[in-house]
Amino acid sequence: MKKILLSVFTVLFLGLIFNCSTVQVKDPHIQREWMLISFGDFTKNELIKNKAEINLTANQENGKIRGRAFMGCNNMSFSSEFKNNGKVKISGVGSTMKACQNMDLETKFLKSFQNMTKYSVEGHFLTLSNNEGNSMKFVAADWD
Repeated sequence: MKKILLSVFTVLFLGLIFNCSTVQVKDPHIQREWMLISFGDFTKNELIKNKAEINLTANQENGKIRGRAFMGCNNMSFSSEFKNNGKVKISGVGSTMKACQNMDLETKFLKSFQNMTKYSVEGHFLTLSNNEGNSMKFVAADWD
């Protein structure tokens, strides 16, 4: 009986160790809150008024960051993979379904965001872009 209990505890302990090892340390250059300051034909003031942002502060798991976004109306969620070679993959984009007065920013953001394939971080700025030359620029929310 003691051997069985010891074996069960050993398996549980090893399971905890291996499950915890899939969570990686946060990357402070990417995993922060980002305010959208440049996107399409929208002015910086329009983006600020809508509190347009993405939140990448969640821990990485298996190389993916589960993120959130807000463009003034609905709450959005997504998965993202930021590779060391400047490539990004955004997938699993979902949104709540509230109807708001002006949905233009949100609609265009959702359509463009999931097609971003490249990223760069320069100082406190994050730029996402795609192969067609479209981009969105963010500034770190904690930057003065």
